Amino acid sequence: MTALAKTIPLEQYFAGRDPLARTLFDAVSAAVMSIGYADVRVTTSQIAFRRQRSFAWTWLPGQYLSGSVSPLVLTVDLDRFDTSSRWKEVVEPTLNHFMHHLELHSGDDLDAGVLACLREAWAKAE
Repeated sequence: MTALAKTIPLEQYFAGRDPLARTLFDAVSAAVMSIGYADVRVTTSQIAFRRQRSFAWTWLPGQYLSGSVSPLVLTVDLDRFDTSSRWKEVVEPTLNHFMHHLELHSGDDLDAGVLACLREAWAKAE
């Protein structure tokens, strides 16, 4: 069994960061909550949206990558590979768990296709 990372306040996670990252997170959170309730778990590395298990995460790429990066990345766990070109990267860390990474630059990046994927991930996380 793996120990869970220590949680921190949401304000601490975004302290000293690009204010757009917080605005984008708020848009993601509103989108998730419009689907249905999810727990929000904030750690120093990411923010997870959970039901029985985590199904989506946001994280700050500037914590890990140098150079020009997006303010926020949304990662969605699907049990299939979504072939849309919107995804920056899709990886399969374990069998039938495809992590879809989306760079967020504006609220418009949360289009109907992304919302459908969030809805699918939310439903499978119960």
